Amino acid sequence: MGNRVAMYNLLFESSSYTLLKLGADPKFLGARPGIISVLHTWGQNLSFHPHIHCIVSGGGENNGEWVSDKSQNQSYLFPKPIMQKIYKAVFLKNLRALLASGSLQVGETDTTKLIDEVGKKHWNVYAKRPFSGPKTVLEYLGRYTHKTAITPHRILEINEKEGTVTFKYKDYRYRGTDAEHKEMTISIDEFIRRFEQHILPFRYVRIRHFGYLQNHGRGKRLKELFEKLNLPAPPAKMRIPVYVTIREKYGIDIRVCPKCKEHHLELVATHYRSGGTISIGEKPKNKASPIEF
Repeated sequence: MGNRVAMYNLLFESSSYTLLKLGADPKFLGARPGIISVLHTWGQNLSFHPHIHCIVSGGGENNGEWVSDKSQNQSYLFPKPIMQKIYKAVFLKNLRALLASGSLQVGETDTTKLIDEVGKKHWNVYAKRPFSGPKTVLEYLGRYTHKTAITPHRILEINEKEGTVTFKYKDYRYRGTDAEHKEMTISIDEFIRRFEQHILPFRYVRIRHFGYLQNHGRGKRLKELFEKLNLPAPPAKMRIPVYVTIREKYGIDIRVCPKCKEHHLELVATHYRSGGTISIGEKPKNKASPIEF
């Protein structure tokens, strides 16, 4: 908890390295896959459980050419046992480097003993079979990219008199059985404590892209790949108007006339004040402050 930025970064680095390393191996793919990584910090019961969800393309890019995946019968892209070994090795290697550089606050913890103990444990990588199609991918992205630690529909009761919160959760140890669905009642203070654990550090980016989806040069790279695959060009990036953002965030429609509170205001023109003159439409070459109407 005292080293969240460094440790969250370590999760991203270790998972992306594992997938890119296996992707580069001709035996498995021989190309650079596209990866969307999403950080989650919670378990179903609001416990502190940091982990990374990765969506990986079924194929990759190699010198501008598309390489299809070599898995058979819609099986896994990479073997789970190999992913587990690489991920464990690179995570512990980088963790030792962070400790050696003094980048982590560990107090009096015997880190050598701790790393030795976790190094002997079995590390699991949870992998799913490929999505059935684009719609499933979009549903998964929508579910995991903007999800919070707990959604309102899971909160069953807030009892202010007794100072408790009751919510439902899934116990994945009993996946597929009636015992999977459970309820938990905890104090309001404990509920707040658990929830606060999942507030990310200021401006921390929890959705990251790797491989051919990495940010630098992504637009040009995707355009070239789409052309070679005879696919329609990627749609232009959507820009959300300011009034929509403010309405979503604050519930205020800034287009409503502040005088009559009924009619909407529309932007007609932008005027720039420059050296005593006012130019309309085109921004002057010298610095000028805009006045919008």
